[in-house]
Amino acid sequence: MPTQIDEKTLSQMSTLAALPVEPSQEQQTLAALNEVLDLVAMLESVDVDGVLPLAHPLERYQQLSADAVTEHVDREALSRNAPDFEAGLYFVPKVIE
Repeated sequence: MPTQIDEKTLSQMSTLAALPVEPSQEQQTLAALNEVLDLVAMLESVDVDGVLPLAHPLERYQQLSADAVTEHVDREALSRNAPDFEAGLYFVPKVIE
């Protein structure tokens, strides 16, 4: 397959992305980017007509439990330790001016 990104394009991309590419790493970076683009080209060539998209690769379904109250909160017991509690509200000191 022909190279999709050349040295000039790599230089422009690194400038736009503000990611400098060291001259010693230029060829390795070019090879890696072109390898990714070749993989994308291979993926694009696959015929997916009639294939439904998946939310999960294993077609799992979430087991939901019924909403049920399992604990009852005793407000009186919880509010006994509160320094300032009135009409079901906890009053706290002002922290932000």
